[in-house]
Amino acid sequence: MDPEVIRGKFGGDFVATERTFKMGIDRRFTRQIASRFSYPKVLETCTGGGFSTIALAEVAGHVISVEIDRLHQDQAIKNVERAGLLPKVTFVLGDSLDEGLLRGHLPIDSAFLDPDWADTGPDHVYRFRRSNTEPPADLLLERCLSLTSNVGLILPPGVDSREYSDLPPHERHELFLEGRHELTCLYFGELARSIGKTEFRVE
Repeated sequence: MDPEVIRGKFGGDFVATERTFKMGIDRRFTRQIASRFSYPKVLETCTGGGFSTIALAEVAGHVISVEIDRLHQDQAIKNVERAGLLPKVTFVLGDSLDEGLLRGHLPIDSAFLDPDWADTGPDHVYRFRRSNTEPPADLLLERCLSLTSNVGLILPPGVDSREYSDLPPHERHELFLEGRHELTCLYFGELARSIGKTEFRVE
């Protein structure tokens, strides 16, 4: 990929494939999100290219980052190393829903969940319940809430907010870039600054 395009979205001389570029969160959002995660030990699921990992490692004591795809993890390691933050991150290869995967890394103080999602066509409908993210967002949230009450979950725009109605009290933080609703982040526990809908806009 064009290094200038990567630098424009992620703010550094990083490496990315088409997929990790598309799925990576813009640095103007990752900084704002990561500011809530100044905990001694933060769990991150779905490392991708490591762009959110870098933002988290800048504020957290240590990040435990889980990725199921070895190629993505290798890319993330390179990017975190380029950012000078490799000593602050432990990379774990495997399925975030595997209950034995984090043995030896617990307890954690908070968790940042960014399951992969992909548009499968013009009639695609994003869901939270019976989720079509990988891993399924509803199952991932349930798993991580059993580890810590302080959880942030990234979801694509367009999910019907009524799907969140029976979740524990949370902040539904909608992120806008140049007027477009790009992402929604559900914050639970101490990560929630208020209960209900809030917004963050970058023009």
